[in-house]
Amino acid sequence: MTDSQQRCRITIQEDPLSLDDLWAFLAASEGGGIAIFGGTTRRVTGSRVTDELSYEAHESMAVKEIQRLADVAMERWDLLRIGVHHRTGVVPVSEASVLIGVASMHRGPAFEAARFLIDELKVSVPIWKKEHFADGTTEWQGDSWLD
Repeated sequence: MTDSQQRCRITIQEDPLSLDDLWAFLAASEGGGIAIFGGTTRRVTGSRVTDELSYEAHESMAVKEIQRLADVAMERWDLLRIGVHHRTGVVPVSEASVLIGVASMHRGPAFEAARFLIDELKVSVPIWKKEHFADGTTEWQGDSWLD
């Protein structure tokens, strides 16, 4: 296991995500800055009402790609720890689909790396989102990594 892998916690799970668990992992680094991004299911998308989202992932490929992104972030910024937790299955409105946390000695690198990780995750990680709308229609999102 590489040093970067030891300083990263990556999970893909059907159970609700725990902000407390992520915080405990990041805070154990004794850094001076922790940035956490949480992506949740929103009620309204454009002009459409959303009932829920559902996610599917190619788990082993997703974990490998997230680790690759974490390695890039570790090389680019002076980071202590990274946590990336993504949900699969049904995610009701207001619940978290993804939590990304970064610990570093200072806030700047933590903010920058967290932004990089969520932006790149949405582009390159094989996780697909299906929106379920109140009118009974559904729509798949998130296949840009195939392009």
